[in-house]
Amino acid sequence: MSNEYNLEEMGRKAKAAARGLSVIPTETKNTALRAMAEAIRKNKNEILEQNKLDLDDGKASGLTGALLDRLALNNARIEGMAVGLEEIASFRDPVGEVLGMWNGEAGRIGRVRVPLGVIGIIYEARPNVTADASGLCLKSGNAVILRGGKEAMRSNIVIASILSKAASEANMPLGAIQLLATQSREASVELMRLQALDVLIPRGGLNLKKSIMENARVPYIMTGMGNCHTFVDASADIDMAVNIVINAKCQRPGVCNAMETLLIHKDIAQRFIPVCMKALCERGVEIRGDETVRGLFPSAKVASEEDWETEFYDLILAVKVVDNLAEAMNHIHKYGTQHSEAIVTESYENAQAFLSGVDAAAVYVNASTRFTDGGVFGFGAEMGISTQKLHARGPMGVEQLTSTKFIIYGSGQVRG
Repeated sequence: MSNEYNLEEMGRKAKAAARGLSVIPTETKNTALRAMAEAIRKNKNEILEQNKLDLDDGKASGLTGALLDRLALNNARIEGMAVGLEEIASFRDPVGEVLGMWNGEAGRIGRVRVPLGVIGIIYEARPNVTADASGLCLKSGNAVILRGGKEAMRSNIVIASILSKAASEANMPLGAIQLLATQSREASVELMRLQALDVLIPRGGLNLKKSIMENARVPYIMTGMGNCHTFVDASADIDMAVNIVINAKCQRPGVCNAMETLLIHKDIAQRFIPVCMKALCERGVEIRGDETVRGLFPSAKVASEEDWETEFYDLILAVKVVDNLAEAMNHIHKYGTQHSEAIVTESYENAQAFLSGVDAAAVYVNASTRFTDGGVFGFGAEMGISTQKLHARGPMGVEQLTSTKFIIYGSGQVRG
């Protein structure tokens, strides 16, 4: 795979494409999205062949099982990519939506939704993001420059090529969907500094976040940082709590809404820990606990300070016993990434205090953090899950990929 690329030229093409996309009729965009879905299906075998090569390289280089799961495509996941594009086609088009009209000194003033322009997205070993991001950007009238992780390079190249060709044949502007197809480490930093971008959306862990904060020269929306917690309150139903904890950790550990730290109220610890830790270990989870946890479950390893702030993306769980709700919330405030947090409790008062006091994009009572997802929330495919407060928060669908502008209808007004 070549390291040759011309990012400035890609930026110019994307800018030109964005101008065209901003005025393309909804049905034309929908036709393109359906064509892209069909192209994914028709080229399924080629996608699987390239993905197998990525998986073989990943296994040889020692990728964890969770990361290999994120990387892997199969018939069902490829069909899911196609269905996701068709779902995006069925969504209401946000572009041109009038958010209000009123009379003012300048005339008739209105506010309407408009595309952001050119979006850059940096993401790790999830090739389905290539399809999701392309579809969401096209529907919302934005051009996109994709930068996937090296682990999925072959998969991303073939998927982006299929999508770009199908979109172009369906009358979308050239340059609407582009992939920065290089293994050059400097390419990501160059993309972070590319002035042609209107916004940058990173999807990844702590290292990517640090790089964005150090290098970005354009606005960015931070997504994907998911150091998620579940707090088992003293009043929790133990069976319910065990089921929620197992789901939040084990159902798919390599994603950003999986639980990484379990907090347990001291008054329920003696009854809950032996049962829950045994169930987790039976599913292959490595427990790293504080002194109280290890006393009740001796096979647990010692939890370090680093463990409380780590996104394991694996079957590893940090476990801590706390004195009360306030201590649990303080721990989440210190180590959480404002993604998804949960409490298991039968106390209405504690549930409300948790909902009000925990600062995160999604806060749950008696449910798994694994539900934080655009599809589950009714948005279909998502660009990512924003963990910041501006300009979007939580799962980002087509509406979150727009801005607004004011339109004014005058009749000769001048300002005195």
